[in-house]
Amino acid sequence: MKTPGLPFMLLAFFLSLAGCATGGTTTERYTLPGGSGTQNPAASSNHGNTAQHTLIMDSLELASYLESQGIILQSDDIRVREASSHLWAESLKRQLDRGLRQRLVNRLPDTRVLGGGGSAEALHLRVNVDQFQGRYDGLAVVSGRWQLYDDDGELLVLESFNVTHALESDGYPALVRALGRAWDQVAADIAKGIKAER
Repeated sequence: MKTPGLPFMLLAFFLSLAGCATGGTTTERYTLPGGSGTQNPAASSNHGNTAQHTLIMDSLELASYLESQGIILQSDDIRVREASSHLWAESLKRQLDRGLRQRLVNRLPDTRVLGGGGSAEALHLRVNVDQFQGRYDGLAVVSGRWQLYDDDGELLVLESFNVTHALESDGYPALVRALGRAWDQVAADIAKGIKAER
């Protein structure tokens, strides 16, 4: 007897997630996990007086379809749906912004990372997120672009990111954890790009 192939198993996996997107009465809420090596935000928010550089994180922007309570699933190459009973515990934009700031604090120990506002001799970071979702092939997908500006507003770096991570098991908890790992990778790449510009 022939065993089911990978495409069939991926489809079955996705349908189990999609079924959760429309059915059931129990609502579950999720927060993104902290990044690898994440410290206490209160203890490491700006590295005190050891900072040699300042980075201002301007407002992070999300594609409008991501500004929803439900976790987003991409069912094929053109369709997305929002889960009705698997929701973000707080605004995804706020979670991504806070998570990126903390990850950059940990990866740039000589840099004071601030949210918004102006500062002399500071670099400015802008991030646009176009995709942050589960995909029908069993991957978590995070894509977008980031820009780095000097204190005069001159563009120094414009880079795209497109990170995928396979889910380690079925279900929304595995999807949220995979999205967290993808966001870790985005933060690591941005930190590397900032270091290269100094």
